[in-house]
Formats: sequence, C-alpha cells, structure tokens
Amino acid sequence: MTATTMDTMSNQPKPTASPEQLTAAFYELEPHHHPEGASTMLGFWIYLMSDCLIFAMLFAAYGVLGGNFAAGPGPKDLFELPLIAVNTAMLLFSSITYGFAMLAMEKNKAGATQLWLLVTAVFGACFLGIELYEFTHLIHEGATPMRSGFLTAFFSLVGTHGLHVTFGLIWLFTLVVQISKKGLIPANKRRLMCLSLFWHFLDVIWIGVFTFVYLMGML
Repeated sequence: MTATTMDTMSNQPKPTASPEQLTAAFYELEPHHHPEGASTMLGFWIYLMSDCLIFAMLFAAYGVLGGNFAAGPGPKDLFELPLIAVNTAMLLFSSITYGFAMLAMEKNKAGATQLWLLVTAVFGACFLGIELYEFTHLIHEGATPMRSGFLTAFFSLVGTHGLHVTFGLIWLFTLVVQISKKGLIPANKRRLMCLSLFWHFLDVIWIGVFTFVYLMGML
C-alpha cells in the first residue's frame, strides 16, 4: 500500500455513534418484561392494605364511641350471641369451602371449582341474611344508627364488613360465569387467587368484629 493511499484512508471521516447508541450506554432502551399477572397481584395487595386502614379507623371509632349509649340500649340489651355465633360459623365454613375450590383449581377441575364456589356463595348468602335480620331487628327495636354513638359506630363497622361480603359474592358469581365460558385460563386463576385473598381477609376482619364488638360487649 502506497503512502498516498494510506494518507487518503486516514483522512476519511470516522463513523460517529448515533444519539440512541450514546443513550444506551446510560439507559436501558428495552422495556423490562415482568411475569404475567405480577402487577395485578401487587396492585391487589396494595388495595388490601388500604382496606386494612379503613377497618382500622372503624375499629378505632368503635373503641372511642362504643361506651356512649346516650341513655339508650347497650350490647347486653341488643346482641343475641347464639345467633351471632351461627353467623360466624357461616363465614368460617365459606372460607373452608373456598379453600376446596382453590384445591380443585390447582388440579384444573373447572366443574369442581365452580361447585365449591357456589357452596361458598351459599354460606356467604346465609351470613348476609342473618346480618340483615339482625339489623332489621335492631331498627325495629328503636336501636337505629342515630340513637347513640355506640350504635353509629356499630352499624358503620358491621355494615361496612357486610358491604364487602356483598361485593365478594358478586365477584364470586362473576367468576363462576367466566369459568363456564373460558375455563381455568391463567387470567381466571389469577382472579380466583385475588378473590381468595379478599375472602380470607374478610374472615379475619370478622373474627376481630366478633371478638371486639360482640364478645367484649357482652362481658
């Protein structure tokens, strides 16, 4: 190679990096690929934590107002502990049957999963029916939420829990329909997992209600 050729090659402009290539040295241009459904579960856990705060505030309000009867009836005058014990058993049984539904889901048995979900719905509906009977009986006796601070806090706490159970039943029936149409696809399994967390969470909250409101109120 002659000197003239070498000089010509040395004078040629060197290739420069594009702005995207320079940016790639400091930032990852490709998006991260998370496992499917990971964001759904994370979001649902965050929702459950926010629900914990709601019930914590309602428990705190009951702790403050639970002794303010305003010369009206108190827990010993209103609560029927045997009936509430049966109501608690209904919700606990529903938690057990939902566990059977999850076991059937793990075995990819769509029919058995739907069956156990419907059994769970029956127990949940019984729980709501007894709770509505209790509320109706209390209001008929004149123990309305406006009667005293105790009754305001009681109806707020127990009623909020009952509202959550109602939404849980609606969600449960929706999943039964989705399973019948699409089977146990990954999306439906993920929804069943979320509802399982929600349903057992309501179980734990109710144990707190039963202990703090009913048992301690009757002591």
